[in-house]
Amino acid sequence: MENAALDAKSQLRLQALSRWAEDAADAGHEVPTTVHLAQIAVAKSAEHAGIDSALVQTWAATLNWLMGQAAFGVTDPYLQLPDSLRVPAEVTAASQSVATQAAVDEPVAPGAEAAAATVEAAILENAAKPAKAVKSPALNAQEALPSSRTPKWESMAREQVLEAIKRYTKPLHDLKARDANEGDTRLVVTDILCEGLDYDKFRDLTTEYMVRQDFADYGVRIDKQLVAFIEVKRISQKLNERHLRQVQMYAVNEGIEWMVLTNGAVWQAYHLTGGLPVVVNMAFEIDLLGPASFEEKAEFMFLLHREALKRRRIDESWKHRAATEPGALLDVILSEAILDQMRKEVKRRTGTTTTPEALSEVIRTEIVDPKLIAKLFKS
Repeated sequence: MENAALDAKSQLRLQALSRWAEDAADAGHEVPTTVHLAQIAVAKSAEHAGIDSALVQTWAATLNWLMGQAAFGVTDPYLQLPDSLRVPAEVTAASQSVATQAAVDEPVAPGAEAAAATVEAAILENAAKPAKAVKSPALNAQEALPSSRTPKWESMAREQVLEAIKRYTKPLHDLKARDANEGDTRLVVTDILCEGLDYDKFRDLTTEYMVRQDFADYGVRIDKQLVAFIEVKRISQKLNERHLRQVQMYAVNEGIEWMVLTNGAVWQAYHLTGGLPVVVNMAFEIDLLGPASFEEKAEFMFLLHREALKRRRIDESWKHRAATEPGALLDVILSEAILDQMRKEVKRRTGTTTTPEALSEVIRTEIVDPKLIAKLFKS
C-alpha cells in the first residue's frame, strides 16, 4: 500500500491534500507533487516539512487549513474551502527568497523526512508527477484565463444547465398553454432534474418520499445522503406560503436544510436553519418562462446542479440574500452603533444635536413601512 508508512492521522491528512490537489489541478492551478504532499502530511505543517519549493509556500495557508479540517474529521474539506484559499497566495520575488531561506534553515520535523522517503517510491510509481499544471505560457493569455478561474466540472455543469433551459422552454410553454395537471408537470420537472441538473433518476431521486404520515414529491440524495426536498405544483399554480410551509414541515422532520418549490416554470430554493424557531431564507427565485436571458436563468439554476449543490455553491447566495433582506438591513440601521453615527452626521451637517432614540423613532414611524416594522419585531 502506498500509504503504509504513514500513521492513520497522517493518512487522513494526505487524503485531504490529495483530493484537494486533484480538484485544484482541474481548475487549472499548478499544485505540489504527491511526494511533497506526503511530506507535508507527516510534518503536519507546510512550513515545517523542509521543502524548498516556492509552490508549496504559495499554497501553505490552504494546505494547513485542509489538514486542520481533516484533524476534526471533516471528509473532503476542499469542498468547503473558503474562497480566499482557492487560489495560491501572491508571492513576490523577495518573499520567495525569504521563504526559500526559511525552508533551508528550518529544521525538518522529526521523522518527516524518513517517513516521506519510505513512501516516496510507491507514490512515485503511481502519482509522483505534478498534478495537472496550468496552461503553457505560450498560449494566448485570454484563452488561458477561463481555465484558471473556472473548474472543469463547473464549466461542464453550466453548459449542461444552459442547454437544458433552452431545450425545455418550449415544452414548458406547451404545458402552460394546455394548463397541464401536476402529474404532467412533474414529468417535465423530472427531465429537467436529470438532463439539466445531472441527477440520476434511480440513484439520486426518490419520488413520494415518506415523511411521517405524508409524502414529499422528491427526496434528493447526493452520495447516498439526503440533502433536499422538492415539491412540485401544476404549472398554472402560483407558488405560495402554504406550499412553502408544506415542504418546510418535511425538512424540519427530516433535519434537511434545502427545500425547492417549483411549478416547472418558476423555481424557488430555500434554506432552513434549525432551532427554535427555525429560520427559512430564500436563496433564489427564477422563472424559466420569464423575460430574463437564458444565461441569467442558467446562473441561478446552476446552483441546483448536482455538482454545485454537492460543493455548496448555493451557500453564498442564501447567506447574501439573508444578510441583505429588508428586515436584516433595518435591524442594522436601528442598531445602537449606526444610530450613533447618524446622530454625529446630523450634528456635522446641520449643527443640530439629537439623540439615537429620536432618530430611531423617526425611522420607525415616518420612513419605514409599518408592516416591515411589525414583521421585524414579531421575529
